[in-house]
Amino acid sequence: MNTKAAEELPAVSVIMPVLNEERHLRTAVRHILEQDYAGPMEVVIALGPSTDRTAQIAAELAAEDPRVRTVENPTGRTPAGLNAAIRGSSHPIVVRVDGHGLLTPGYITTAVRLLGQMDAANVGGIMHAEGETDWEDAVAAAMTSKIGVGNAAFHTGGLAGPADTVYLGVFRREVLEKLGGYNEEFVRAQDWELNYRIRQDGGLVWFTPQLRVTYRPRPNVRALAKQYKDYGRWRRVVTRYHRGSVNLRYLAPPAAFLGVLLGLVLGAAVHPAFLALPAAYLLGIAGGALVEGRGLSFKAKALLPVAFATMHLSWGFGFLTSPRSLARKVIGSRAPSATNVVTAETT
Repeated sequence: MNTKAAEELPAVSVIMPVLNEERHLRTAVRHILEQDYAGPMEVVIALGPSTDRTAQIAAELAAEDPRVRTVENPTGRTPAGLNAAIRGSSHPIVVRVDGHGLLTPGYITTAVRLLGQMDAANVGGIMHAEGETDWEDAVAAAMTSKIGVGNAAFHTGGLAGPADTVYLGVFRREVLEKLGGYNEEFVRAQDWELNYRIRQDGGLVWFTPQLRVTYRPRPNVRALAKQYKDYGRWRRVVTRYHRGSVNLRYLAPPAAFLGVLLGLVLGAAVHPAFLALPAAYLLGIAGGALVEGRGLSFKAKALLPVAFATMHLSWGFGFLTSPRSLARKVIGSRAPSATNVVTAETT
């Protein structure tokens, strides 16, 4: 690209909230700095109170490249880190990246082009899960399967077009400033909540399969269960905070959880016939694993039903047990980043 064309490209701020990311941080930042974007770029890392070498690695990265700098995120919460990084950055285009996310080549160039072409407020693409162990390979297969996550395009792919939400996102700064950034009360589901407000404000959220970010799955069953329990818990908060935002897809995991639980309880207490419910679920995910496990190692194939069940049942449990008091706390806080939420939606 010639110098004149490069000068016409908008400057880009890449924001990255991190907490205990020593395993992936250096690689994630390298994938940013090696982008082919010809315009000005900065990387702002928001440091949570990590207990590993994350802060040291971030300091090394900042010393090695003047485009990288750090800001503090004392709470360690993702939305607070995102807002701290936004405040610590200055460019008109804001690219969100996580500490365990790897941008694919051409990501920023393509996203900036589409922002202009589509006159969008936010563009994003696919959360392309890739594992490094047999277990992570199984989780990655589950996270990119409709059996595992439903029809969410940012997980499974699809045609370009308007979307409810996208993975991570590339935003116009003016939109983030108008809406007050991320709502810091949403420990999880902050992306979906922000994109909901963008759409309610008349902005376009655009999905394209041209954009892909490589994602590293959780390394064990316990970590995956906690992740998906939190997803379900906070998605329920979103549905209570923004009335009318519920989607039928969100009800499938709670239904699966209730079916398995009731089948086990009634099968033991009333009649074994009720065990047909959990048996049908197990057969369903086992059959799904045969289809979705093609290309995986034998061990990863065997672990795929475990990954499906962990994701479904943990999400369903989190959704069903999410306390109303949590939603009331979020609504009552009226965080500055939520000042544009319509009052009628939160009553």
